[in-house]
Amino acid sequence: MSNPSKHLRVFLVIVTLVLLTTQAAFSQQEEMRGAPAEPSDASEVRRQTTVVEKLLPNFPDRGAALYFLAASKQHLGETLEAMKLLKECIALGEGFDPSAGPEYAGLHTSHEFTELVEKVHREFPVEAHARLALVTEEKNLIPEGLAWDPARKMFYLSSLAQKKIVQITPDSHVSDFVPANRDHLLPVLGIRLDPRDSTVWANTEDGLGKAELVHFDSNGNLLGRFTISDGAQHGFNDLVIRQTGEIILTDSLNNQVFRFDPVQKVFALLPVHRELLYPNGIALSANDKTVFVADAIGVLRIDLQNLASQDINPGLHSTLAGADGLYWYNGSLIAVQNGIGSPRIAAFKLSDDGLRVTKTTVLENRSTFTSLPTTGAIRGSDFYFISNSHIDDLNAGRILDVTQLEPVRIAILHLP
Repeated sequence: MSNPSKHLRVFLVIVTLVLLTTQAAFSQQEEMRGAPAEPSDASEVRRQTTVVEKLLPNFPDRGAALYFLAASKQHLGETLEAMKLLKECIALGEGFDPSAGPEYAGLHTSHEFTELVEKVHREFPVEAHARLALVTEEKNLIPEGLAWDPARKMFYLSSLAQKKIVQITPDSHVSDFVPANRDHLLPVLGIRLDPRDSTVWANTEDGLGKAELVHFDSNGNLLGRFTISDGAQHGFNDLVIRQTGEIILTDSLNNQVFRFDPVQKVFALLPVHRELLYPNGIALSANDKTVFVADAIGVLRIDLQNLASQDINPGLHSTLAGADGLYWYNGSLIAVQNGIGSPRIAAFKLSDDGLRVTKTTVLENRSTFTSLPTTGAIRGSDFYFISNSHIDDLNAGRILDVTQLEPVRIAILHLP
């Protein structure tokens, strides 16, 4: 599966590491033949580069487009062009921090690169306001999704590696909600509570094109599983549930957004105004009329009544790019941005029409709780988030080095 936006972050390492392994083998073979090595996904990277280049002149977040292009060029081995684009991006002061970008690992000894990183760190200092809230001693979960059940007063945590869902009490008592192997689940990603009956919906996918939306009752019993049978590859990622029960989910592999009717049990495409680049985080407004979809270069606002969509303008010195987890809170979007290099948690206050950011507040940045955060859940006025997912230690469903794993830590931030 080819998508340069995967190299901006580790959204789905199940997929990304498979690509990297394939690419390494390909490169070795090419080098042995004496030919210049090129990534196996080069044609798709170039295609998406062309898409972003066409967007660039009028795109509301120029820095996001530049960062995407820089990462793509670096992935293709075009370092001089990548550095040129990266310099232009950093000069805009939006918060992109390439120090933790996997695509730039080979540049850390470059004086030119370290100067760019130092500039970012001066402009965007450490923000350490989170504290530890929950811990699960089961180290090999590789968690991805988190949800809060106010009725049962329980958190649900999805597992990629163990293909199950655990439940955690506010005092960190952990037990299986959906045990591994019982329902033969694929790796579990986004998870949400149905507002009508507190049943649980979750997205699952194997990183190879097979994906299912699954439904459980409040006791963890399987109520149904649903897939799109159109012959295409799908990678269901995150989801929201409307007051009617309709589900809207992101498909990161197919680069689409789908609606699911729980009565008719059918999926339908939700159209948007531009090509999406690895859609991931998704949030629903409090009035149930607007959905916000995050991809590698920004966040789209979609009116669910007239289906009009538009990119949100992040304003000067701000970016909405690379949001893995995305949540609505009192007129703001709360984002776990791990696609902008070094991950951070930020709050974006929106204008009344939801089309522009009026205030950006970086809540957590370069702290002990931002090693590799993925998603979170809002409980009252607090934001709980997975702070050390270890998603980069997963390859094709297997954990690379269990000795590197730590207990899963869920941190808490008070929202502004």
